[in-house]
Amino acid sequence: MSRFVRRRPFFSIFLIMLVLLLGWVWQERVALWAFPDIISAYTAKEYCSCRYVMNNDAGYCRGYVKQWLPFSGFTDDDAAKRVTVSGMGRSNSAQWIGERQGCRLQP
Repeated sequence: MSRFVRRRPFFSIFLIMLVLLLGWVWQERVALWAFPDIISAYTAKEYCSCRYVMNNDAGYCRGYVKQWLPFSGFTDDDAAKRVTVSGMGRSNSAQWIGERQGCRLQP
C-alpha cells in the first residue's frame, strides 16, 4: 500500500478527501435532506411578513427575499394574503393570520 501512495500521491490524497467528504455527508444527512424545504419556507414566510405585516410594496419585498438559489414558482394571493413559493422541488405557503399573530407557515 505504501508503494501505491508513493507512486500516486495526488490520487491517494483525492481518495482520502473523498472518504472524508462522504463521512461528513453521512454525518449531516438529516440537515442536508431538510435544506431544500428551508429555501421555499424562508422565502414564503419572509415575503409574507414583508408584504402583509410591514405593508411594503410587492416589488420591494421580492427584492428583499431574493436569494442565491432561485425559486421556481411564486404566487402572491393578495385577497387571501397568502404566499406560495416553490423551489428545489419543494413548495411552502405562508398566510397572514392577523395583526397580533403576523404570518404563519401553512402545513
